[in-house]
Amino acid sequence: MKRSIGAKTLAFPTPTWVVGTYDLNGKPNAMTVAWAGICCSAPPCISVSLRKATYSYAGIIENKAFTVSIPSEDHVKEADHFGLASGRDEDKFKATGLTPVRSELVPAPYVGEFPLVLECRLLHTLEIGLHTLFVGEIVDIKAEESVLDEKGDPDIEKIRPIIYGTGNRSYYGIGRDLGKAFSIGKER
Repeated sequence: MKRSIGAKTLAFPTPTWVVGTYDLNGKPNAMTVAWAGICCSAPPCISVSLRKATYSYAGIIENKAFTVSIPSEDHVKEADHFGLASGRDEDKFKATGLTPVRSELVPAPYVGEFPLVLECRLLHTLEIGLHTLFVGEIVDIKAEESVLDEKGDPDIEKIRPIIYGTGNRSYYGIGRDLGKAFSIGKER
């Protein structure tokens, strides 16, 4: 039997993404988000939700762009720090020892050490309540050679992305391969 637990910000899994922006003075900044995901296939788009109070919010509005750097399990501490500290108070890149890299395609930085980066042009903004949903059109994806499969596509097992458990507020690695999508369901 299922028991009602009320309306909460609870979904499984949610990503651990690091959104890169420049502040109003051109200083690189980044923040960790979990309220995010793919939202359109043509054009390819992702969405991220931020509160207006975040330092990154103004950077996205001003520059009409952002990046998403996807950290590997090796950088879970740094990814968490990007979500704990505010760019108003410290240079998070300096604090974590990570490198801000200027995108050549959009006015936003990304994290050089993270294996996968999505460069996005701001397409839509939707104020929902406490959060604003930013829809970014993916203009390019950059991947470390070491995380690509034989076809040149990113391999989730090589990337080892971090997922966030909203219920207990913990980070997790990915699990085992359960079967091929759009195929396993045909088996009876």
